[in-house]
Amino acid sequence: MIKFELMKTLFAILIIAVSTCILIAQSIPQKIYNTEKTFEKMVAEKGLNQGFIEFLSPTGIMFLPEAVNGREAWKLRPASTAALTWNPVWIDVSANGALAYSIGNSIYRPKGAADTNEIYGHYLTVWARQLNGEYLAALDIGINHEKPALIETSWKFPKIVRLEEKEKKASAGDSSIGFFQTAEMMSLSKAYKMFLAEDAYVLRDGKQPFAGRKTALSFLERERSRVKFAKRKSFIETSDLAYLHSTYSLADKNGVETEKGNFVQIWKLQNGKWMIAADVFLAIPGKTK
Repeated sequence: MIKFELMKTLFAILIIAVSTCILIAQSIPQKIYNTEKTFEKMVAEKGLNQGFIEFLSPTGIMFLPEAVNGREAWKLRPASTAALTWNPVWIDVSANGALAYSIGNSIYRPKGAADTNEIYGHYLTVWARQLNGEYLAALDIGINHEKPALIETSWKFPKIVRLEEKEKKASAGDSSIGFFQTAEMMSLSKAYKMFLAEDAYVLRDGKQPFAGRKTALSFLERERSRVKFAKRKSFIETSDLAYLHSTYSLADKNGVETEKGNFVQIWKLQNGKWMIAADVFLAIPGKTK
């Protein structure tokens, strides 16, 4: 009888622990969403400069167009009267909650909220948990494109993965070597076929986002340019989520450089293998032919 009661107690504790993990996993994406909307509200009330200064981390990176410290860059810029609104559509969080990223749509109005000149785009923001438990942006990058047929207003996050699937098998940096080698020695499309996750987002300036592996690969398979990535790449990672940014260049079949820019990748550990969950290429104006 005592043994039976003990088993009942242990089972109850297990259920509570699992339920707590699920609630935590669900609450952090909501917290990121709430942070995004608070950020957007501050931009509307106090302007772009103050909004980014407040919500970027002290070392947060933006691309203006080169990679710079975002806070310091916005402190030096004249106060902007432009209006920027956005809505996250996808939020993913590391198992330990230390890192997260969000992808969403945006509308930029250069002359303010009443401006009819609307520039549409999508953004990717990496969020890092601070010592006080709040989240600040560690990296922010965006693309522009034509007005979409439909602007998403809802958001979602991936299904909860069992904890045993989160066990770290290797670092994201080590695991990505195959991607970069295949991309440079063979082709980008072959590299993405090997490493692109099923629920991946691929963002390219001037184009609508490619959501999902099948849609993204259909686009990437048409890319015939040769790519060269900067040799020095560093990953910021947790047990199951990582990100990096660096530079790339594209060349035609004759080896003539046609584009140079920055790229950002999010890598996620899925079923014991690191896969690309999000991928952004952003050309630097003036360095594209």
